[in-house]
Amino acid sequence: MTSFTAFRIHEQDRKVFARFDEISVDDLSPGEVVVRVRWSDVNYKDALAATGAGRILRRYPLVGGIDLAGEVVSSTDARYKPGDPVVVTGNGLSETHDGGYAQYARVKAEWAIPLPEGLSLEDSMKLGTAGFTAALAIHRMEENGQKPANGPVVVTGATGGVGSLAIDMLATRGYEVVALSGKAEADDYLRAIGAARILRRQELDLGKRPLETAQWAGAIDNLGGDVLTWLTRTMDVHGNIASIGLAASPELHTTVMPFILRGVNLLGINSVFTPRALRLKVWDRLASDLKPRNLDRIVTRVVELADLPGVFPDYVENRVVGRTLVRVP
Repeated sequence: MTSFTAFRIHEQDRKVFARFDEISVDDLSPGEVVVRVRWSDVNYKDALAATGAGRILRRYPLVGGIDLAGEVVSSTDARYKPGDPVVVTGNGLSETHDGGYAQYARVKAEWAIPLPEGLSLEDSMKLGTAGFTAALAIHRMEENGQKPANGPVVVTGATGGVGSLAIDMLATRGYEVVALSGKAEADDYLRAIGAARILRRQELDLGKRPLETAQWAGAIDNLGGDVLTWLTRTMDVHGNIASIGLAASPELHTTVMPFILRGVNLLGINSVFTPRALRLKVWDRLASDLKPRNLDRIVTRVVELADLPGVFPDYVENRVVGRTLVRVP
């Protein structure tokens, strides 16, 4: 196998920069499975890593991209043979291990998920970590008793990748979905993907009491901070809050009263280090009952690998609606 193109993130004199390098498989992080990458995607975390706006990488240099999909080229693990389509998300890609922004990747066999029947490789990256995270949140909530009959579920950070896919999946499952968004120009988009109601983030009355009027049977929160505090105050009895992000703040100032007087459940969602058995189960649901109905509408941009550098500023500056798919030539 000859050299190939990879988008690698470097550090020099405490400054992070990214560029396209010509490398070989021998330059990649160790693993049992070599994959010919066909598709990847862009996540907020990818933009932070590539621009240095967030300290994501634990070592340098690394190939960027926390997601990838493609066909197995070679494997020392008997579970995989050449030509098998696989998906890899999270597991330290573009953090401690070379990621998906390259024509080839080498990963640990435990990380590779056989492509579920009902999804194409392209579909799997339209979903990516964002779709997996949304599905994992819903799966955990439903394991904890969440049902459409319980009442409305609010999704914060609604126009982002996780938020958009969560709205679609919840609506597909029959939930009444309320979208919380600061982008008035995206209202038509949110309704089209399944939002029954839209709340404006700037107009929220966050309240001050430990318990406010109960409004929600469940929530998927991308923001953290004051909004997550408000969710704990306004959740109904035995409601589930899936905490998946900290786009607004990592802090949470609340009391134990929602948890002991209303039985509110705060579920931490970690999509990076999900156990393999649970990962397989969630991907199976992504190909069946949680498969979004509006996936092509949610993917608002498809770019070539060579065009990656021009994409990241929009993510860092919060100008993105939906998902960005990356085609690897």
